[in-house]
Amino acid sequence: MSCINKFKNQIFQLKTSTRCKLPLYLNPVSAGFPSPADDYLDRNLDLNEHLIGNPTATFFVRACGDSMIGANISDNDILIVDRSISAQNGSIIIAALNGELTVKRLKTRAGKLFLIPENDAYPHFEIHEETSFEIWGVVTYIIHKASR
Repeated sequence: MSCINKFKNQIFQLKTSTRCKLPLYLNPVSAGFPSPADDYLDRNLDLNEHLIGNPTATFFVRACGDSMIGANISDNDILIVDRSISAQNGSIIIAALNGELTVKRLKTRAGKLFLIPENDAYPHFEIHEETSFEIWGVVTYIIHKASR
């Protein structure tokens, strides 16, 4: 099954009415040597407030394929995309390229525009004047399971 068929209709609008506040521990967790745990809660954390900068311009889309594995984007990850952010050189973007959506890193070199995969198995794609190309938004966060 191709990625397009597998994830057809996998673009989701943000529901701004959804609130889910979960406890946030005051002390960070050590990724090195363990430290004595303090069971002290700082406050509740709403992931909408933390991950969504501009709710009216934000959508979610599911990634398909392995062309962005070097950017920590894997098959089936959910990408949070903000359409209000202007893409810059080096931004990870969602773009409509010749009628299909793709996620790639945007690069400019010597006055030319490229879409760059983060996997050496895929070619770079130069954007020409005649290329059907539109930037849909900038990827701000990647959501995936901690273990695969």
